Amino acid sequence: MKAENLVREKWLLLKPILDERARRLWAGTEAGAIGYGGVAAVARATGLAISTVRKGRDETRAGVSLEDVISVRRSNGKRPYEVVHPTVWPALEKLVDPVTRGDPESPLRWTCKSTHVLSTELFEQHGVRISDRTVAKLLRDHGYSLQAPNKAVEGTQHPDRNAQFEHINTKAEDCVARGVPVISVDTKKKELVGNFKNGGREWQPQGEPDRVDVHDFPSDALGKAIPYGVYDVAADDGFVSVGIDHDTPVFAVTSIEAWWSQVGAKRYPDAREIFITADAGGSNSHRSHVWKQQLQRLADKLDMSIHVCHFPPGTSKWNKIEHRLFSFISINWRGRPLRTYETIINLIGNTTHRGGLVVRARLDRRSYPTGKKVSAKELRELKIERNDFHGDWNYVIKPRTEER
Repeated sequence: MKAENLVREKWLLLKPILDERARRLWAGTEAGAIGYGGVAAVARATGLAISTVRKGRDETRAGVSLEDVISVRRSNGKRPYEVVHPTVWPALEKLVDPVTRGDPESPLRWTCKSTHVLSTELFEQHGVRISDRTVAKLLRDHGYSLQAPNKAVEGTQHPDRNAQFEHINTKAEDCVARGVPVISVDTKKKELVGNFKNGGREWQPQGEPDRVDVHDFPSDALGKAIPYGVYDVAADDGFVSVGIDHDTPVFAVTSIEAWWSQVGAKRYPDAREIFITADAGGSNSHRSHVWKQQLQRLADKLDMSIHVCHFPPGTSKWNKIEHRLFSFISINWRGRPLRTYETIINLIGNTTHRGGLVVRARLDRRSYPTGKKVSAKELRELKIERNDFHGDWNYVIKPRTEER
């Protein structure tokens, strides 16, 4: 027991300065010195596995010396590279971030800052020979890592941004409570249709990935897909109309009309109004006269009032359709080449999540030419009532059927 306590005291002193192999050899040396029962005693004192202590004892008996291991470590120069070359990190940091820490006119200001390029520049500018692996290690040691740009800067915030959010939430809660359909609308990113790479990965037999074209030339595409989505907030389901021509206000409102005829009218048979939340720009822009004219056409056709609230400029990511519908569509088709329109419709229509999301999809092959104008006379004929708070963002378009 006395020998075991002595081994424990030595172990606590030596453990921090020995690497794994040196610890094993030291433990084996102590076990050999104790003799019978030494392996078990050293294992209990150090917490090392009996097999590790036994292996160390066998290595020492074979002639491996602990002193030799330690001397080899010393001769290998294990001191950190920047201790040996104290000027290397300041020079490397200037190359990595030439604007904030170094010379804004650095040759690396507009080049790819790979570890290989940084290694070459360190030698050419400072005469320091350093491998790209050592460059990578230095960067990691100083808190650097490979990162993609983060979409976090929203630009100047509108002073009424939060007030508009509160207005939308209050309006939506009231509509849901009264059984009024609340829909969030927007256009998803346009996609080329063809044998092109789609971001993401999916399970495939090893060594047998989907083979796609090397280049994504629009001239090689079958066409483009323009998914316009309608997300029913209360029902938590989506409807996507995939156009093949242009993303125009006419296409946007036609997609909303298709949702109502195929889904909304059956779900809300007693509704006399619809509440729409939309971005401030795009085909459903709050400044678009065509958008408002088309909503008037729909209001007249359905004999329903259409309430519209736009999100402030630069806040489209807060529109519920983005993170409750479009994000799951992107997940469902990641890594899948969108070779045909049928593929796109099937992938959208089979999108779901654990909460039970249901998505319906349709293909709209009609033409939607751009450049449509609304005359001043047509604009005056719109039956639009603007809210006292930001009437440009919040308004109601009422049907004109009573006037006829």
